[in-house]
Amino acid sequence: MTFRNIAAEWLEWVGRVKGAKPSTLVDYRSLLSEPGVPYKDGKGKTLGRIMASLGDRDLRDLKAKDIEAFLTTLDHAGLKARNVNKHRQLVCAVFAYACRHDTYELPANVAAQTDKRREAAPMPLEFYEAHEVEALADAMAAGLHRNDARDLGDDELAMRAFEDARDADLFRILFYTGLRLGELRALKWSSLDLQERAVLVKVAYSAGEIVEPKGRSYRWTPLAKRAVEAFERHLERSGENFTSPDDLVFCGRYGEPLDDSALRRRYKGSQAAANLRPLKLHGLRHSAGSNYAREATAVEIRDFLGHQKMSTTDRYVSARMSEEALARLDSAFEPRSSNRKTRH
Repeated sequence: MTFRNIAAEWLEWVGRVKGAKPSTLVDYRSLLSEPGVPYKDGKGKTLGRIMASLGDRDLRDLKAKDIEAFLTTLDHAGLKARNVNKHRQLVCAVFAYACRHDTYELPANVAAQTDKRREAAPMPLEFYEAHEVEALADAMAAGLHRNDARDLGDDELAMRAFEDARDADLFRILFYTGLRLGELRALKWSSLDLQERAVLVKVAYSAGEIVEPKGRSYRWTPLAKRAVEAFERHLERSGENFTSPDDLVFCGRYGEPLDDSALRRRYKGSQAAANLRPLKLHGLRHSAGSNYAREATAVEIRDFLGHQKMSTTDRYVSARMSEEALARLDSAFEPRSSNRKTRH
């Protein structure tokens, strides 16, 4: 009944029974790592804060004050409230599992009796305008992200030029469709209808595995004209190479899925080459929603981005006002003549 043993059992259960996504399981494993384990890249070692404090403790002996003491050490270590709450939430989940009647029937979830830290209000969404994304894509297509000065053969140079043009249109499509990177990496030609200007999102990549898209439901996403043009360029450029219905729309040299981390590195390099302000790759999705919010209704934005909750969409709706809305705002404060007597 040590926390370590029950946490391992819970982790197996949440993947097998609850169907947690691979990327979610990666996050859980990271928080539940043992202290002092070298990272795969060889840079540093895991802190393993949860296991260092609670791993050897018997769940039946732990009290709310013990969990609160652990959370306090995180406060003192300088972790932000959101990070402290992530640790707390995971510990709560392990205790909740141990409280189930079909597991260990602990009488109470003592971790749930601790205080949740108050998190700062979310910052306004940062996003790119269309001309900034085009500048990013142009830098990508020109190969400005590369710093390899070695002599290369003509075939390799041609392949790199193809890959740079491919990635440039990939970044454009992320912006013009609002798709998640995992969704676009898993997209096949059979799910793309350029004539009807729509794409069917059926699956996504998560930590290297194919999973259902977020929300666990298929969705049709409409394609803006610029997105269609980017897809058509990529199709024409690819010729007969990996363009059958079952092939990935964006793939590597041998038809394999594009590497997530490599795409992020190329994006960051092109961003710097274009002299753009820093913005995470997922920010292209935020940019899509924020730009569309100038013209679309909240429901249209929700469906476009595939949100399950309107509260998620609200952040985009409030990001920018359309020209028409600004005109109405200006009109509301224009001076008006009135025959009514002024009250004193």
